[in-house]
Amino acid sequence: MAKSRKKKHKYKVVSFKLSTKQMKSLKNYCRARKTTPTKLIKKSISYYTDNFSEDVPRKYYATSNQLDIFEDNSGDKTLDMF
Repeated sequence: MAKSRKKKHKYKVVSFKLSTKQMKSLKNYCRARKTTPTKLIKKSISYYTDNFSEDVPRKYYATSNQLDIFEDNSGDKTLDMF
């Protein structure tokens, strides 16, 4: 009989920085919940990593109106609330 080979999984590395206070908070929360920071982060982003591997639904795309808030209107110096 031939041995069946398991498919090797390819992994990608994602890194980001946290402030000292943020890291302390993360460690304290994980200690209280008896988990690790890696497990907590993976569980928190699992919805996005599991559901959008093929295609992103149209409702999640940013519209042009949403992008307008980041444009620089150098002529406008005041902010009108009402």
